[in-house]
Amino acid sequence: MTTDTLAKPMMFDLWRQNHYIYKDKYTSHQTSYIENLLPEIAVQLNVYEILDILQRRLGTEILQKALDPNQLIQSPVSHYQNGNWLKKVNMVGINVRTIGNFFNVIKYALTIPESQNSIHLLPVWEPGVVGSLYGMTSFNINPQFFSHELASAIPQLNNVEKQLVFVVNVLHAMGKSVGMDVIPHTDRFSEMVIANPRFFEWIRRVGGRISSHSETLYREVEEIIWLYLHRHGTANGSPLSYSRNVFFSPEIPILTDEQRLEILFGHKTDYQGRLRRRIELMQDIVYQGYETLPMTMAPPYRGLHINHEEFILDNNGNRWYTYEFDEPQAMSRVFGPLARYKFYHSKDDNAQWKLDFKNPNKPVWTFFCQKVYDCQKTYHFDFMRGDMAHVQPRSDGVPKEIDEYYDPLRAVKKYIQKQGVPYFGFFAETFLVEPDFMGYGDELDHLEAIEADSTLGDLQSTVVGSAEYMQKIVNYNHWLKNRKFAPNYTLITADKDDPRFDIFYQTGNHLRFFVALFLTDMPSYMSLGFETRNLHLERGANEEYTKLYVFEIQDDAAVDKVTHGVYTWGKNFEQFAMIEQLRALAENIWDEIKEREVRWLLTPSENQKLMVWTLQDHSKYVFVANLDPNNQVDESVLKEVTFNHPLTLLFDTAPELPQHECRVYMLN
Repeated sequence: MTTDTLAKPMMFDLWRQNHYIYKDKYTSHQTSYIENLLPEIAVQLNVYEILDILQRRLGTEILQKALDPNQLIQSPVSHYQNGNWLKKVNMVGINVRTIGNFFNVIKYALTIPESQNSIHLLPVWEPGVVGSLYGMTSFNINPQFFSHELASAIPQLNNVEKQLVFVVNVLHAMGKSVGMDVIPHTDRFSEMVIANPRFFEWIRRVGGRISSHSETLYREVEEIIWLYLHRHGTANGSPLSYSRNVFFSPEIPILTDEQRLEILFGHKTDYQGRLRRRIELMQDIVYQGYETLPMTMAPPYRGLHINHEEFILDNNGNRWYTYEFDEPQAMSRVFGPLARYKFYHSKDDNAQWKLDFKNPNKPVWTFFCQKVYDCQKTYHFDFMRGDMAHVQPRSDGVPKEIDEYYDPLRAVKKYIQKQGVPYFGFFAETFLVEPDFMGYGDELDHLEAIEADSTLGDLQSTVVGSAEYMQKIVNYNHWLKNRKFAPNYTLITADKDDPRFDIFYQTGNHLRFFVALFLTDMPSYMSLGFETRNLHLERGANEEYTKLYVFEIQDDAAVDKVTHGVYTWGKNFEQFAMIEQLRALAENIWDEIKEREVRWLLTPSENQKLMVWTLQDHSKYVFVANLDPNNQVDESVLKEVTFNHPLTLLFDTAPELPQHECRVYMLN
């Protein structure tokens, strides 16, 4: 019988026998989370139990305010004058698709303590091809995330938008900041693409060959869409009493974007009708040889051709060819289902695939910034996670002078702050790699240029204690002190919970969590599921990996990616029990240690795998993390760095997990 087999009934029995005690401690403010509540149990609690818990914890008045879609509960970070608060948060990322709906976010959040004080929601928009959350097809909230359970109990929360307002309200009342994904690209035939062809790049294709990639191809696409409207009529029955140019031009504001979308596709609540019209329009455009240029990543970004021998057929018989770089580099990637906004006009009608960075496509910037702000304003988000923030397409690297059109994510942050939300923060998706690898120039300079407050980094893609891990820790500590952004101590992300990366998380997970909590001057990031993630010494079922729920692939031929049914929570109850111990430890001392600067007693290096630190202006506690799996803590070294000061051991992981030992001492 395995440890997990024994641990499972113990964990479930512990909850069944003591759940009322744990809930009472939470509702009476003795704890900031519900202890020993497994996430898989939490998301199964019924709506009335959850509402009862919230009412007892928050009070009737606050809960009633949260339930009112027209009211917003003040964010716990709204008193800040900039986004610097992001530099010290411990963030939890949630792919809503893994837990089914927005209401389950609240259930899951009951398991998250005060020491993990920020929630990042992966994209909440309607998805497009293969259901990718990052291939948004509209700025409408994903109807998949609607909770019928919540709507039945609270009839006024009768649509997904109202439910999202409620969820953010509750998370704010729980003391959590809440962030959204901001995505500078869309599905290749999204509603944004068809409603605004001039906001995207187009190619004309003849068979498996690009016959034109002119800057002005959008005019021909607009004509195709205009003729469709004359043949089939408008979706909302309104007359076309204006010209094609008036309909599409952002400089002639006769129609709002919402009106244009209703004319093309219909009311946003008519999901099937909108989908049908969008597919019909896509068919017309593709049939005549036009398609959006797919999005690229990493240098050289530009210069594509079609591999005429590689293509897939969709359900409508369309042939989608594979695009390739003319001169690929190490990280060059083409994302076939996605199209990036055309933020810049091209040089010489795009004859040589060159962008003119001195000639921004200003209406696109205005549109993009306004759309994101509309969402922030409606749902009261506190920060954005900027997707693909590493994109820097200038071959000369980061320029010395940074203007307002340097980067769209930077523009969004500054736009929202200027609208009266000065605390709005920017959490950037970059990986802190060497220059000219993921983007042209130095990624560190780029992060400062885009005014990112913190960045994801790539620590999660290393084995604890390995040479690569040690080098990253050294670098991150240096950048934390010497750069304007803060790198994250990242445990795992929703897109690294993937069978390809199992080796990273087979050892040292409790140490990752320990350092994330107690290295109090560095932000951290953990995605849902880490608490009980199976070690996967052998590959698990697809349903055990959150990455495979970022998209929805129905094709059983894609055996490594297709999922059947709901996400399966891991059964690593030993790991969960240790994380609960670490959370309880943090709970007891959090008010004393949170956000304090670290004072290193033994700084990690490539050859020094024992980390020892205390806190500036508060050296009451000493934290020890042993990154070396092959050796125990060297007691003589520990005495030396603490100057033989008498220490009382408060916590030690060694009795249960001897490898990668973590300790906390109190100075006598």
